[in-house]
Amino acid sequence: MPRSCVPPLVPHAPPLGALLRRYAAGSALACEPVDQGLLNRGYRLRTTRGHYFLKHHFDPDTADPASIVRQHRATQRLAVLGVPVAPPLPGRDGRTVAVVGGHAYALHPWIDGRHRHGAQLTPDECARLGALLGVVHAGLERVMPARARARTMSAESPAPADTFALIDDLLARVRRHRPADSFDELAHHRLLERRALLERHADRRPPHAGPVGWVHGDFHPFNLLYRGDAPAAIVDWDRLGVQPRAEEAVRAAAIFFVRPDGTLDLPKARAYARAYRRAAGATPSELSAAVHRVWWERLNDFWMLRWHYERGDTRADPQFPAASALAVWWTREYDAVCDAFTD
Repeated sequence: MPRSCVPPLVPHAPPLGALLRRYAAGSALACEPVDQGLLNRGYRLRTTRGHYFLKHHFDPDTADPASIVRQHRATQRLAVLGVPVAPPLPGRDGRTVAVVGGHAYALHPWIDGRHRHGAQLTPDECARLGALLGVVHAGLERVMPARARARTMSAESPAPADTFALIDDLLARVRRHRPADSFDELAHHRLLERRALLERHADRRPPHAGPVGWVHGDFHPFNLLYRGDAPAAIVDWDRLGVQPRAEEAVRAAAIFFVRPDGTLDLPKARAYARAYRRAAGATPSELSAAVHRVWWERLNDFWMLRWHYERGDTRADPQFPAASALAVWWTREYDAVCDAFTD
């Protein structure tokens, strides 16, 4: 599961006076933190001129003004193509990024809507979701620099030897944790289980990634707002970048369509994947390779346990049961999952 699904830390009050002087947005009447799915800090801002979403770009990986401006330009161009987005509002000086006290902020229109998980979507709505992501990928290829097209990523997939060392370290941390609790018990079980799976499948490490293009980078339920049954806005473009496009499609499906018991709703994933392939022009072989790479990624990924045991950060703990079960189920049902994305 993506880190951006983790509830944010308690936000600090933004400098509203200094910020609003940079916009023709009136005077502040109320400012409330948005507490769902943000690594950066967000606020619902009500002023004498309306409702807004104020974003504090806090994540050090994406908070430099140049990256933020790139995100903003992308959403502005996608909006022209009819993609449901919420581009930022320009300040009095025409800029969309306001830097106050060394911190970067952006003001967006407030979008009334709700988040919907895959369990809440009908098969037709799942297809619409896949088509939407395909349109995003195709649209980004039109509006972003063409140098990204037809390139191949050189990043290597995780090496089993490194993962075995990490598992040993995490097991030691679990055993030392006192007092032991139910989370420790589950973590211990999943670590041993995962080590056995990796030993069995170590020879299936995938090669380099396939074709890449511009992607949203963080497409999941908390970053898509619905108004009624229709998508109203794709938000949170902080991870915009050049990545394997089909892998984003598979990762998104593994988030939207995972059930609480760690299985995927494959009929819904199938409807989604068919529509994505049509809209993005992706081939079944491209999706098959992406399924393999994302499966391997999940098999070697322990970021939730690292947050818990290395950082003492428990915000991701509620996601761990389903996420850890998914890696096991996916391994067992590998062929069925591939079939759902390529049929």
